[in-house]
Amino acid sequence: MADKLGVVVVGTGFGCLTHLPAFRDAGFEVRALVGRDPAKTAARAERFGVPHACTSLDEALALDGVDAVTVVTPPHTHAEIVVAAVEAGKHVVCEKPFAADVGEARRMHEAAEKAGVVHMLGTEFRWSTSQALLARVVAEGAVGTPRLATWVLHIPVLAGPNAEVPEWWGRSADGGGWLGALATHWIDQIRYTLGEFEGVSAGLPIVSDRPGQTAEDTFNIRFRTVTGVEGTLQSSGGVYGPPSMVTRVAGTHGTAWVEFEDVYVGDADGDRKVPVPDDLANPAPEPPPGDLLHTAYDLLHCMGIDRAPYARLAGVFRDRILGREVPADPPYATFADGVANQAVIDAVRKSAAESVWVPVEKV
Repeated sequence: MADKLGVVVVGTGFGCLTHLPAFRDAGFEVRALVGRDPAKTAARAERFGVPHACTSLDEALALDGVDAVTVVTPPHTHAEIVVAAVEAGKHVVCEKPFAADVGEARRMHEAAEKAGVVHMLGTEFRWSTSQALLARVVAEGAVGTPRLATWVLHIPVLAGPNAEVPEWWGRSADGGGWLGALATHWIDQIRYTLGEFEGVSAGLPIVSDRPGQTAEDTFNIRFRTVTGVEGTLQSSGGVYGPPSMVTRVAGTHGTAWVEFEDVYVGDADGDRKVPVPDDLANPAPEPPPGDLLHTAYDLLHCMGIDRAPYARLAGVFRDRILGREVPADPPYATFADGVANQAVIDAVRKSAAESVWVPVEKV
């Protein structure tokens, strides 16, 4: 197998904004772009110098030089695409939210394992400097035994009826909503930083006045991990006012928290900023082309903060395909993590629907 691996990008939105440049940054050759709209797909393939614009996955999979596929489509479409790709012998990265439910997640994981291909979940923020550093200082004992976790983010990106989102994103049946967009990242971070989820109690309201929207723009989750951490995850994209951001882990000996890309620790000796080690440093963000940002959903990616972490994810994906050793920290996520994350999402949805505490299924 040549070191220059060929990848197919399935999805013309976030696929072009982030995946396409990030996989190129990692040394992949983007062989084809797959989309539903022939004109849009052809135009974006031409713009980004991709040799093949396809509206059929089968057509793209049949091209010479295709080793891998990255799936960047709405979550309700993932299973069909992923299973087809792995059964064709292609290595796959799949975006989050991974699946419609844990049963569908298991189906994709089992298909990938049966095919013997490399599979990874699109949890690029495992390579975000602040997230990776927070996980490391907690693992090194900077706070003692973790006991309390607080994640909060309020931003007005979806506030008001004029904040446009893709049609699928406003429909809960298609896997849209704020839970899948953001909580999936936080759930993944909690799992590898603090331990698996034991149970949750949650609400999934729609705060902003958005006619016709059935998917939540807000989540409020109380959780407990099997390691004994009590925590809160609360976020809304549908609230007016200034942004509010909190990421904190408190333990028996101290507290660690995030301020943008910086991590701090406070204990009996005072508060201090944690130096960033060379292996967790990322280059400055590179914003995507502004004329491709059409909706409020697109604007979530306008700063380009996804690209560098995604390039590192793609680099690990490349090295695993080539049989190279990869660093243990930050740990990469596979479809097995997709199943575990989905079990938490399913429990959150059940809790919100029934107003009860829900144990998370062990997977």
